[in-house]
Amino acid sequence: LTTHLNNFFGKQYSSGGRYPNISLSTPLQGIPKPVFASVDGQEKYETRITTLENGLKVASQNKFGQFCTVGILINSGSRYEAKYPSGIAHFLEKLAFSSTAQYGSKDEILLTLEKHGGICDCQTSRDTTMYAVSAEVKGLDTVVSLLSDAVLQPRLLDDEIEMTKMVVRFELEDLNLRPDPEPLLTEMIHAAAYRSNTVGLPRFCPADHVEKIDQKVLHSYLRNYYCPERMVLAGVGIEHEQLVDCARKYLLDVKPVWGASNVFDVDLSVAQYTGGIVKMEKDMSDVSLGPTPIPELTHIMIGLESCSFLEEDFIPFAVLNMMMGGGGSFSAGGPGKGMFTRLYLNVLNRHHWMYNATAYHHSYEDSGLLCIHASADPRQVREMVEIITREFIQMAGNAGEMELERAKTQLKSMLMMNLESRPVIFEDVGRQVLSTGKRKLPHELCHLIKIVLIYLTELPSYEHIQTALSSKDGRLPRMYRLFR
Repeated sequence: LTTHLNNFFGKQYSSGGRYPNISLSTPLQGIPKPVFASVDGQEKYETRITTLENGLKVASQNKFGQFCTVGILINSGSRYEAKYPSGIAHFLEKLAFSSTAQYGSKDEILLTLEKHGGICDCQTSRDTTMYAVSAEVKGLDTVVSLLSDAVLQPRLLDDEIEMTKMVVRFELEDLNLRPDPEPLLTEMIHAAAYRSNTVGLPRFCPADHVEKIDQKVLHSYLRNYYCPERMVLAGVGIEHEQLVDCARKYLLDVKPVWGASNVFDVDLSVAQYTGGIVKMEKDMSDVSLGPTPIPELTHIMIGLESCSFLEEDFIPFAVLNMMMGGGGSFSAGGPGKGMFTRLYLNVLNRHHWMYNATAYHHSYEDSGLLCIHASADPRQVREMVEIITREFIQMAGNAGEMELERAKTQLKSMLMMNLESRPVIFEDVGRQVLSTGKRKLPHELCHLIKIVLIYLTELPSYEHIQTALSSKDGRLPRMYRLFR
């Protein structure tokens, strides 16, 4: 009888009250059907672009809030250093926001920004240099004036250059001692794929080049690459007309400290994929910070040429990279952490001795690299290489519908989550306008992701890749134009 009553009236709380049995699989009566929000990538404000008389582009994206992010992006970086000692971009990154014609020291710059709640930063990559400031909107005039001074009027004093040399040496030493090998592996895979040209040139200053860089070398480089036609002033969170007025005031007729030149010696080389192998042996036995030593591992990164970000295949490659996914052998996450990506399912879940398997996609205006980084015990390098090679070959097959949809959804989710951040929007606006002269809005990118279909990617056979991996230069037969 008790069981019958419990089934009829529902289970009993410890306090004596009862609650009815409610099905979790059928809708409740009298409750309206829920309407879930959908993310279509639409933005309230459009991206506006103006080109000034001197060729400099001004791009802005308004955004609600009292703070803005403004910066200057320049089409310069380590890929343009073929005629110079490698490491100039690395030096310029460390010298950024030092003393200028208007400010006597970096402290003065920071104090000026502090009045407007601002911070500044400079980052360089293989093809872009970015000076950025985040501050209150009401300080826009000061911010653009400061940016103009930092980019076009740096003093580059001997003391500052000597200090930068110390910083660069320390960073190189730290890079070699760091347990995480990813930055070094990225350097090495580019050096192997594009030997001694464009994006294969060192991103970090080589140790033997530190003493070769001085003010004269820096001015020579700046004269060629820091010109208005190669710059974009980008801003997020401000009115476009206001930003254009500031650009005309501080960036239109400014003479750089290195002097104007009508003859530019710009490197217009196109990235030449060569293929190859780069190896490095390191002793990490004394790096551990505690009593437990760092595991002795061999790290490999295998890469094949992909496409540039200007090609139609760029979005499918982004989906493919997300589909491969991967990560470390330990993760406390679930599906949202990529536990259902191929490198987890096919590699890390099946081979307990693999410490890491992660896919990366590097894309530039004229080429790209799709890579997989893997780590394992040195005694199992052969098996590790074969397993990663097999994953490359299996990309040639059709992806399952659920697998593809999961990757597309994850890519859209990551895209939209990142674009909630003002600095990320700034970088997106600046980089797109710098490379293409326009910006694809998030809803356009979401649409391009949505229409990616299951398709066959033509890849070399297993035997050909094995031959390439074991050959002297790591090149595949010329019949293959990978991923094209």
